[in-house]
Order: sequence, then structure tokens, then C-alpha cells
Amino acid sequence: MTIFDKREDSFEKKFVHDRDLQFKVAARRNKQLGLWAAGLMGLSGDAAEAYAKEVVVADLAEAGDEDVFRKIRGDLDAKSVALPDDQIRSKMEELFAAAKEQVQNEG
Repeated sequence: MTIFDKREDSFEKKFVHDRDLQFKVAARRNKQLGLWAAGLMGLSGDAAEAYAKEVVVADLAEAGDEDVFRKIRGDLDAKSVALPDDQIRSKMEELFAAAKEQVQNEG
């Protein structure tokens, strides 16, 4: 293996590692976001956990956070929970930062 092959292998491993961390952070944020939204909709216990899982799965629909935002926005609207878009987005950012810190502290 040449030095260039080793360097390429190293970059590929770092890329995979970074993508794995990014996925873990997003999944953790989405679960917490789902639990937060569940509470706003009056869900608790198993129902809240099930809803949080739905939010995590919703993130697999497309790249980025818009799929998650639309899920939360639509479900809050369906339950007549009045909450401005910027408050949902702010909560998403807050929970992303917290999830990132938690994941980094685990590793």
C-alpha cells in the first residue's frame, strides 16, 4: 500500500465516521423533538415514544430537516396546537446542539 493509498483510506474512514456521527446526532435530535411535540399534543408514555419514533423515521424521507419540520408542523396543526414555525425551528436547533454535545461526550 502506497502512502497515497493510506491517505485515501484514512480520508474514507474519517468520512464514514463523520457521517455516522451526523446520523446519530440527527436521530437523537429527532427523537427528542418528537417527545417534545408529543407533549404539546397531549401524548405521554408509550404513545409519546411511538410518536418520537415516527419523527425519526420521517427524517429518512429526504435529505435535510424539512421532512422533519413538515411532520411536526402537520401533526401540531392536526391537533390544533398553535405554535409559530420559528419556534419549532428554534427547538430543532436547540435540540440538535444538545444532541451533538451528548454524542460527542459518549465517544
